[in-house]
Amino acid sequence: MTPPVSPMNIEQETFSEHGAQRQLGGVALLILTGLALSFSVYQLAVAAFHPLSSLVMRALHVGFLLALTFIIFPVSRHCQRLERVAPMDWGLAALGFGLAAYQWVNEVDLIQRAGDLNTVDLCVGTAMVVLVFEAARRILGLALPTICALFLLYGLFGQHLPGDLAHRGYDFAQIVDQLGFGTEGIFGIPTLVSASYIFLFVLFGAFLEHAGMINLFNSVALGFVGHTKGGAAKVAVVSSGLMGSISGSGVANVLTTGQFTIPLMKRFGYSGVFAGAVEATSSMGGQIMPPVMGAVAFIMAENLNVPYIEIVKAALVPAILYYATVFWMVHLEAGRKNLEGLAKDECPNPWRAIREQWYLILPLAGLVGMLFNGFTPMYSGMVGLALCAILILGTAVAARLSSTAFRFAFWLCVGLGASLLVKWGVYPVLTVIGLLAGLCLLTQGGRETLKIMQKSLVDGARQALPVGVACAIVGIIIGILTLTGAASNFAGFILKVGEDSLFISLLLTMLICLLLGMGIPTIPNYIITSSIAAPALLKLGVPLIVSHMFVFYFGIMADLTPPVALAAFAASSVAKEPAMKIGLRAVQIAIAGFVVPFMAVYDNALMLQGDPSVFAVVYIVGKALLAITLWGAASIGYLKAPLAVWERLFAAAAAFMLVAALPMTDEIGFVACAAFIGWHLMHVRRLRTA
Repeated sequence: MTPPVSPMNIEQETFSEHGAQRQLGGVALLILTGLALSFSVYQLAVAAFHPLSSLVMRALHVGFLLALTFIIFPVSRHCQRLERVAPMDWGLAALGFGLAAYQWVNEVDLIQRAGDLNTVDLCVGTAMVVLVFEAARRILGLALPTICALFLLYGLFGQHLPGDLAHRGYDFAQIVDQLGFGTEGIFGIPTLVSASYIFLFVLFGAFLEHAGMINLFNSVALGFVGHTKGGAAKVAVVSSGLMGSISGSGVANVLTTGQFTIPLMKRFGYSGVFAGAVEATSSMGGQIMPPVMGAVAFIMAENLNVPYIEIVKAALVPAILYYATVFWMVHLEAGRKNLEGLAKDECPNPWRAIREQWYLILPLAGLVGMLFNGFTPMYSGMVGLALCAILILGTAVAARLSSTAFRFAFWLCVGLGASLLVKWGVYPVLTVIGLLAGLCLLTQGGRETLKIMQKSLVDGARQALPVGVACAIVGIIIGILTLTGAASNFAGFILKVGEDSLFISLLLTMLICLLLGMGIPTIPNYIITSSIAAPALLKLGVPLIVSHMFVFYFGIMADLTPPVALAAFAASSVAKEPAMKIGLRAVQIAIAGFVVPFMAVYDNALMLQGDPSVFAVVYIVGKALLAITLWGAASIGYLKAPLAVWERLFAAAAAFMLVAALPMTDEIGFVACAAFIGWHLMHVRRLRTA
């Protein structure tokens, strides 16, 4: 057997999540670093002190996004000169930030002439829309800008369409005013959420990553499940789920934890395709895994005007079922291929890892505690970041203390002081961070810690680019839908279908989510489909949060679904296997997960809605787990022994009866499942005694 791999000895490679990125040096790198640091400091200052109006805050956020995007991403992904920034891109970066600053400088005048743009306003708004399109093309590819362009063309020329598709017509100035200056276009709710919440949580993930959280998660996963049957793949499920719950970015998660888990799975007998598919499926699930979840969760809370904790509550059980599906699939695949786990004595001790690095959990615990106690995501994110800074700086100081007792006392004082000071406000927290930074300057090796802090701030700004740009450009769709009222036409079509069959309406909505997901990140996918389809589902009797979670869930599944599966492409770069094969295998692994949202619509207890009884929750969860068990066996072709074709078909049919939501289907499903499992166990016993 190939010897196991420790989390630290995988050879690291650099992969770009969104195409070619420039590898800069010299003056260009200094400018980029300074701009990224300024972006992070600006966002922290806005979150802590609220010095600007909401619209100006959003505009400057977009300005920083544009400036960094044009510096980092070349005009073409096939550009040969990645070590320098073209003069045109320097100009575009300056222009993008300057156009955003125009909103700040002329804030009062723009308010006074709202709806009556002058020539300069018209030029500024038009240029801003064009630059957002170009930034999105560079960082996200053609798919999303193309869809947004179609909506823009509809706003400009939709009055010429036939029948109900036509609108009354709007002139160019109205379109520019809607998209470039109001709060329902580029600077709409998605950009507000990106500037208020998402950036802080991306920065939070970057700080934890640099503090060593990935290594802790990998060690814990290896220690708890690495020695079990097929343990290498189970390590991927656990570590990717843990990291995904913090990072909130499925593709980025593939490119971080996947560097360790995919080679580990391949070395222990899993095919490269299956390894990539497991990592992609596990990483994408992080977006619905509480406590932090993905950026969409914050946008959903803002859209629905409900506390974030309500979104977490609705996502909890489906997220557990999702990961139960993936875990069960890799267990069955290990049984089918007779794959063993790592040797017990070669796995790290998880309790020792926790004991040695327990302090890494403090920022996450503080963040979760505040979210669950009613604090806003912005304030909770600020507290989490403050604890991260105290953690990194305090670790450097404590490492210089020779006595274990002194270290313990130091950490106790830091922990208690941080918790009290956070309650008192931001100024005392900044004082603590400043004192710790000063101590780092006076201790040996402390300057390296300060460089880690700087790198965390820079990396956080860079990691926020794809999310922020996606939020900005998708505002064009929202602006056109709001201006023309086109969303109501599509909702009416779904309502008409739903008069005959709610299931057909749900199926149509699912297909729209999957189709839009062909190259579009989860955030714009959710925003588009929630604007169009979720209101129709609400009118059909589906509860508000359940309808939005249904759309959210399938927006995530779209990143696994070929032909353009972003998570599969990310895993392909690490697994060295075709992305299409990985995508098809990921769909097979997550196949049972496709039915969980349908079950939640027909029984809201699955999302803990409507104050369900304990019995109702246990019943629906037990039914879902039984269905997942048989669906997994039918998909892999193995339970306790290999399954014949007719056995797989029978198992799939029995599982389907449990989710059909028709009269008597539950009773038939339970009987069929019991009969199949009983027959299979007897068959396996006969084979072993023969």
